Order: sequence, then C-alpha cells, then structure tokens
Amino acid sequence: MLALDVPGFGSLRLERLFLDFNGTLAHDGMRIPGVRERLNALAAVVDCAVLTADTNGTARHELDGICPVTLLPPGPEDEAKLAILDAAGAEGTAYVGNGANDVLALGAARLGVAVLGGEGASPTALAAADVVVTDILHALDLFLFPSRLLATLRR
Repeated sequence: MLALDVPGFGSLRLERLFLDFNGTLAHDGMRIPGVRERLNALAAVVDCAVLTADTNGTARHELDGICPVTLLPPGPEDEAKLAILDAAGAEGTAYVGNGANDVLALGAARLGVAVLGGEGASPTALAAADVVVTDILHALDLFLFPSRLLATLRR
C-alpha cells in the first residue's frame, strides 16, 4: 500500500493502480520502453491492473508476465472502467489514463493521473485528473517516489 498524508489534499491510502493501455502505457499499441521495469517495481507497493478496450489487439501480449489485463466489453468504455473502479473501491484506487474514455475513472479514483504523451490527451481527461504528467514513466515514478506526489498535491 502507498500511504501518504498530503496537506490540504488529505490522506492517500492506495492499494490499487488501474491503468489505461493505448496512449498511456503504449504508443501505437506497443509498450513504451521502461514501463515493464516500473510496473514490476510497483508490484511491491500496489496491485496493478490494466483496463482497456485494446484497440490495437496487443495489450495482453505487450503486458504478458507484467500485470493483469481486463478487456472491456463492447459498449461505453468510460462506464465500464468506472464500474470496475467502483467495484474495487475508488477510495483505495489510483487511475492513470489519457483519453475521453478515462474521464469518469480519473474523476472517481482517489487519485487521478492524466498522461499527456505522444498520442495526446483528451482535454476533459486533463481537467478530471488530480495530476498531469508528460509521459507514463513520470506517472509511474510518482508512485515509486511518493514525495513527488506530496510536492504536487499539497495546498
């Protein structure tokens, strides 16, 4: 568990980290270099899982042996991601994503992190997040080096 008390933001007791795949962990369907190592290190801190519609059909292959992948059913992806987050417990969950289909989960999670990477980001995702970073490696490093979260979130 990642535990952190942030002045003006409150207590973070994060047990889970849910992540989007395309545009977040992957660029054009291929895992971004450095993601594997960081997710492996994070496994000692939080339970990680990927929630994806898998637009490119590569998520399971790219994340094999790294973390579980949940393929979303056909239909509104944003609502499916939110339902999974709610069932797991939003208060103990962080969510990392970049797209319009991540907005509900970014807003509902105890900590939402938007990634403005090579595939861009939805402006509504950026507005729904608590933190915005320029790439997935910076996002994952927030959880590996929580003092960075403290510096960004304190009021």
